[in-house]
Amino acid sequence: MYAVVKTGGKQYRVTTGQKFKTEQIPADVGAEITLDQVLMAGEGESVKIGVPLISGASVQCTVVSHGQYDKVRIFKMRRRKHYQKHQGHRQRYTELRVDAIRV
Repeated sequence: MYAVVKTGGKQYRVTTGQKFKTEQIPADVGAEITLDQVLMAGEGESVKIGVPLISGASVQCTVVSHGQYDKVRIFKMRRRKHYQKHQGHRQRYTELRVDAIRV
């Protein structure tokens, strides 16, 4: 069984037992989280599509870890103007493990 969930402004296709990284969620490692914004769920030929969400559907997840992605380097330059700007950014993430999909 799989589901398409919305969290952190993005959509993820998840299955039971899968691990995935999403935007940082303020929860402790080992905590149970319920994602209730399920857009689509299905198994084989049978698919339920929400308008826009499936009512009563949820995905049960466990927080595995927190971390940061690799640094994204930003460099701006204007030629002949003696202007250079260096920036960097490391986005934080939360890794989740899908325990159950309830439709």
